Amino acid sequence: MITGEKLILSIALISAVTFLTRAFPFILFDKNGRKPPDIILYLGKYLPPGIICCILVYCFKDMGFTRVPYGGREIISVLAVVLLHTFKSNALLSILGGTFLYSVMSYLFFT
Repeated sequence: MITGEKLILSIALISAVTFLTRAFPFILFDKNGRKPPDIILYLGKYLPPGIICCILVYCFKDMGFTRVPYGGREIISVLAVVLLHTFKSNALLSILGGTFLYSVMSYLFFT
């Protein structure tokens, strides 16, 4: 049985490690100091679009065009994300908007 003290200690340790792993690149490559290596700059530029493509393939892999709802909720949600991001340029708003729309359509229309 885990005690309250061990639980708090575990959460604090996990939080500290998560914070340090996120802060490490900013500490290592500060604005006045060293420049990041070219490989890091390359990965920072090309990895996010690649990951988004992988996520899209994963999301659409089980979509069926031959049975109801014919991929409607997925296509509408992706279009909503693209439109939100095109007009608002806010990744969080785009993700939340698409997820909310997909959830509402799944619950109300495509059950």
